[in-house]
Amino acid sequence: MQDEENITETVSGLVKWFDPVKGFGFVVADTGGPDILLHVNVLRNFGQNSVADGAAIEVEVQHTERGVQAVEVISIVAPEGSDTVNLSDIADMDMATVAAAPLEPGRVKWFDKGKGFGFANIFGRGDDVFLHIEVLRRSGLSDLQPGEALAMRVIEGKRGHMAAEVHAWESALEKPNE
Repeated sequence: MQDEENITETVSGLVKWFDPVKGFGFVVADTGGPDILLHVNVLRNFGQNSVADGAAIEVEVQHTERGVQAVEVISIVAPEGSDTVNLSDIADMDMATVAAAPLEPGRVKWFDKGKGFGFANIFGRGDDVFLHIEVLRRSGLSDLQPGEALAMRVIEGKRGHMAAEVHAWESALEKPNE
């Protein structure tokens, strides 16, 4: 007889909620069934410390005595409708222009989810890059930690440099065409 706790299956669903302070959240499978526990360590193995509520996610899960748990994140897609964010600095920009901007390596200086913004630094540059919570959500993230490595598409906003797109550094490394 095989040990059921070692059997995994791939499940697609939506992030019900995720709290980076608590270190966990839950996924609802597209096929229904019990909520799937998503622990921050599993998310970190994917290269992110957070994920936006409502994001589409594909995970490998295991059935354990304590319920269904994600053991690996395969993919994350930003929540539906998050591309309709209307920040004044990027509202009039052609998103193809934003997508054509190079991904630049950076590190979070600080980010306050309650205030809805923070700043990062691009490696080798002295200027701060403004990070807005809505850009994070559109990028499939919900929070950032000081020192976290990022890849950003930076534009010149009305008040200086701002991130128009943000990726976890590890996931950006896997996108050689960008």
